[in-house]
Amino acid sequence: MRRFLPNLVFILLLIALPRVGEAREVIKKGDTVVVPVSGEISEPLLLFLRRAVKVAETAGAGAIVFEMNTYGGRLDTAADIIGVLNHATIPTYTFINSNAGSAGSLIALATQHIYMSPVSAIGAAAPVLSTGQDLPATERDKTISYWSALIRSSATRNGHNPDIGEAFMSKEKEVRIGERVVHPKGTLLTLNAQEATEKINGKPLLADDTADSIADLMRKAGLKGQAVALDPSGFERLAFWITALAPLLLLLGIICAYLEFKIPGASLPGILAAICFALFFLGHYLAGLAGWEVVALFVLGVFFVLVEILFFAHSTIVVGVVGLFLILASIFWAMIDRYPGETFFPTGQMIALPLRNLFLALVGATIAIALLARYLPRTSIYRRFALMTANPSGPSLAGAPREFATALALAPGMEGSALTTLRPSGKARFAEHVVDVVTEGEFIAAETPLTVIQTDGMRVVVKQAN
Repeated sequence: MRRFLPNLVFILLLIALPRVGEAREVIKKGDTVVVPVSGEISEPLLLFLRRAVKVAETAGAGAIVFEMNTYGGRLDTAADIIGVLNHATIPTYTFINSNAGSAGSLIALATQHIYMSPVSAIGAAAPVLSTGQDLPATERDKTISYWSALIRSSATRNGHNPDIGEAFMSKEKEVRIGERVVHPKGTLLTLNAQEATEKINGKPLLADDTADSIADLMRKAGLKGQAVALDPSGFERLAFWITALAPLLLLLGIICAYLEFKIPGASLPGILAAICFALFFLGHYLAGLAGWEVVALFVLGVFFVLVEILFFAHSTIVVGVVGLFLILASIFWAMIDRYPGETFFPTGQMIALPLRNLFLALVGATIAIALLARYLPRTSIYRRFALMTANPSGPSLAGAPREFATALALAPGMEGSALTTLRPSGKARFAEHVVDVVTEGEFIAAETPLTVIQTDGMRVVVKQAN
């Protein structure tokens, strides 16, 4: 257990090195952050965009521009991205550099301003199956009804014509401005740059203007400061899997930390526990859910637990309880999706998923630790592993020919004394012979009188003598 904290700190520092110099430090107040939205709309893109929005807001950026070139992707992921963009507290722009198809068009409607390159298009967002085929009639009607309501509200919130967004999804939607029918029923709406920027009654149909580049957009929009590109890191996809596997990482980390405590001096369980917790915090950091303050809180909690074990084990539990509370709080905090400017205490919806993950991990760890405490000490592999670092060198009946063990004639009721601390296995002396023994789970200090309660081949089970 003593090696767990330095192992954790070392691994966290190691994985943090690629993040040094990230755009978080180079964005200055008032700068314009440029974020690419390209390829398929998928979960890793959601994690990246969420992190980008939080980084830009935390740094005090003047605006954030999403440079878009996508033919679409998953609608459920697009809904999550729309939620992220609607959380933004700084001006948001979409620069459509060629394509904003399907789900991409819905994401563009979630930003306050849209600019398009002269040769570009936006629209055609009808929901389809992953194979590209149309949805069954009933499912299609339900999906379009739900998404039409979502897109109308998002478009209205950001100052766009809600009928445009609905016509992107539904063939049955007619777009009429005044007496003019901009788009009749019967087909999905797709707009090119010239159509989207056409002014009707003095107002553009959808896009503010065309732009040849990000610099041209900034000039036309009057954006100040420098353009700072924020690109996705190579760990964004890894972050998706880490956050998805958060309960499993917590489960393994808790179990390995328990084994580290049960086998003092053994480094492997501590290293594995440190790796699990480091991956957990790294994934949530890359996903934009947590900062390094939660890691500091976790390390402080582990430190308090170690102080409790090493210095106050027989006097008080206050320090250990405080440490345990800090550990659980840091894990819970790391999973909360909180944006800059929001209240410190999370709301009910924000804590639903973190509570579920933490509950699953704790229940699973409790069951696993109970099983390990009952059955693992009885295995020869565990006893050998424990004795590697806990037992002194010297003669032992472990592995000796069977006739020596038979000659000793160990039987229930025979008394001896512990040579080493039994954790729960170790060495004991019986009639001038050193024997490998194991307790039923309790720890027994060295030099403590022992009584044999069971023998099973070469396995000798003992307890403290009365």
